[in-house]
Amino acid sequence: MDTVPVGKKSVCIEDLRRRILTQELEPGAYLDEVEIGETYGISRPPVREVLRQLMGEGYVLLHENRGAQVAPMSHKSLRNFFIAAPMIYAAVAKLAAQHATPQQIERLKQVQRNFRIAIRNGDATERALLNERFHAVMGEVADNEYLLPSLRRLLIDHTRIGMTFYNPRQTNLARQQSIAADQHDQFIELISAGDADGAAALAVDHWELSRAAIESFVTPDSIHMPLGIPPRLDR
Repeated sequence: MDTVPVGKKSVCIEDLRRRILTQELEPGAYLDEVEIGETYGISRPPVREVLRQLMGEGYVLLHENRGAQVAPMSHKSLRNFFIAAPMIYAAVAKLAAQHATPQQIERLKQVQRNFRIAIRNGDATERALLNERFHAVMGEVADNEYLLPSLRRLLIDHTRIGMTFYNPRQTNLARQQSIAADQHDQFIELISAGDADGAAALAVDHWELSRAAIESFVTPDSIHMPLGIPPRLDR
C-alpha cells in the first residue's frame, strides 16, 4: 500500500486551494495528475485522494476519462451566486451568533488581525485569502451541515470574482477595505454578544458592500471624448 507523509498531502491540498482561489489555476482548467504528483512529491493514488477531497469541497470537478477540472464559472453560476449570497451569508452569521464558543471567537479575532495586516501592507492576494478564511471560520462556528457546503462553494467563487475584478487604481478602494474591516470587527462583537438578528442584518450590509465593489470593478469609467460641434441641419 502506498503511504505518503501527511505533511506532503496537506501541503498539496492547501496549495491547490490557494492556487484556485487566486486564479493561478483558472476556472475550467484541467489538472495534470502527473504534474501535481511531481510538484508536491506524492504518487498518483494520494494525488487522486487530494482531488476527491477538493471535489467534495467544491474546488474541482472530476470527469470520467478526462480527469480533474477547476470548478468553472459560467453565466448561470454567477447569476446564482448573486442570488444566493445574501441569503447564505445571513443564515451563517445568525447561526454563528447562536453557537459561538469563546475559543471560536478568538479564532475569528486572530484571522481579523491578520486581515488588517494584509490591508495595511497592500497585499491584495493575502487580503482576499484572509477574507475567505474569516467567513469560512464563521461557517465552522455556525455548525450546520446543510449550509456549510453551500458556503464553501460561495466563498470559492466570491474570492475568485474578487481576484478577477480587483483594481488597485479604484479611487474608493481604500475606503471600501476600511469599511469591510470595520464590519468584520462588528461581526465579532455581535457574535460575542449572541445577537443573531444583528449579525444577520450586518451580513446583508457586508454583502452589499462587496456587491457594490464588484459592480464598480466591472463597470468601466466613462469615456470622455470631444465630440465637436454637431452639424447644422438645413431646414
